[in-house]
Amino acid sequence: MQRRFLVGAVGGAVAVTAAFGIGTHLLSGTESTTALDRYDTVTVGGHKALANNIVEARTRSKYHPLPWVGDKVADVTCPTGLKAVAGATVVCTGRKSDGERVDIPVTVVRATSDSVTWKFER
Repeated sequence: MQRRFLVGAVGGAVAVTAAFGIGTHLLSGTESTTALDRYDTVTVGGHKALANNIVEARTRSKYHPLPWVGDKVADVTCPTGLKAVAGATVVCTGRKSDGERVDIPVTVVRATSDSVTWKFER
């Protein structure tokens, strides 16, 4: 009887830990796919690009999605829109709560005529 309880308790703890880990992984992702529509699209160097205000807002919100993942950043700014070309990069900047400046590299993973998938580094 005690052995069954112990096995059940350990199994339950493992299941909760696994669910917590999977949830953290899913919520802490740094990749986003954004539609290139008339609201989010600008032109950079003759190419369709994701507007910098979209990249700034999404990066700020996803940089610190959970208290135990990443640092909280504010004042995220990107110098230009993010070209909708695979491999295109831009370095955005933000400020940690202690005022320290943070460089945030942003890279396009995939791009189509309708959307761009991009990620940032934490």
